[in-house]
Amino acid sequence: MKYSIYQMDIIAGKPDVNRLKVRQWLEAEMRDNAPDIIVLPEMWTTAYTLKALDKVSDTNGAKTKSFLKELALNFNVNIIGGSVANQKDGKFYNSSFVYARTGELVYEYDKVHLVPMLNEPHYLAGGEKAPEVFELEGIKMGLIICYDLRFPEITRSLAVDGAQVLHIVAEWPAARSQHWKVLQTARAIENQMYVVSANRVGVYDGVEFAGASMAIDPWGDVLLEATAEDEETLSITLDLEKVKSVRQDVPIFSSRMPHLYKKEL
Repeated sequence: MKYSIYQMDIIAGKPDVNRLKVRQWLEAEMRDNAPDIIVLPEMWTTAYTLKALDKVSDTNGAKTKSFLKELALNFNVNIIGGSVANQKDGKFYNSSFVYARTGELVYEYDKVHLVPMLNEPHYLAGGEKAPEVFELEGIKMGLIICYDLRFPEITRSLAVDGAQVLHIVAEWPAARSQHWKVLQTARAIENQMYVVSANRVGVYDGVEFAGASMAIDPWGDVLLEATAEDEETLSITLDLEKVKSVRQDVPIFSSRMPHLYKKEL
C-alpha cells in the first residue's frame, strides 16, 4: 500500500484556510505520486487554539466528515484524517476520522489521553473508548493521537487484535523530540508492526513543534524521516508481507504469557 504523509504547518484558528491547503496538497500529490492512502496530522483544521474552541471547532464532526468524504470519493484515496477539534454532547473532543476510498467512514476515535503539558484537560474531554482495529483494503490497522504514544498498553492491544500498521497523528513539541522518535521505534519493535506518523511543523503560542514524521518497519528500521522544520510529504510503499515474516522470525505473540501479567497497573 502506497502512502503519502503530509507534514504540514497549520494556520491557527483558520479551518477553511487549512481545508483549502489540504485540498491543494492532495491534488498535487495524487497527480505526482498517486497514493493509496494519505495521513494528516493532529488538529490540522485549527491547531491548538483551545481558548477559541467554541468558534473554530466542528460540531459532531460535520464539516470535516463532509470534507474528507468528498476528498476520498473525488480522488479515489483512503484517508487517515488526522484529528480535529470536535464539539458534541456539550463537550469538546480531539477526534479522528478514517475514510475508505469509497467514501465510507470506517472508523472514528476520540483521543483518550489528554496532554497536561498543553493544558488539554482544561479544555477537552477525553474519549471513553480505547482505540480499536479497523480495516482498509483488507489490512488491519490502528490509529492513536499524539500523547497516546506514551501508553504502550493501547498499542499492544491493537497488535494482539491483528493490526499490521499503526498510525500516529500528532502535534508533538520539539522540546520532547527525542521521546517522539524513540517511542515510535519502540512501538514498532515491540509490536512487530509498521508505524506511520504525521506530525506538524511550525510554532504556535510559544510552542515549537518537532516535525520528524516517520515510517518505521516492523524490525524497527526507520525507512523515512522528515525534517524537524519544513513542510514536506513522505511517500512510501509498505510491504505488508514483512509484518508476517518478522512475526514468524521472532514469535513474540506466541511467547506471551498474559495470564502472568497484571491486567491493571
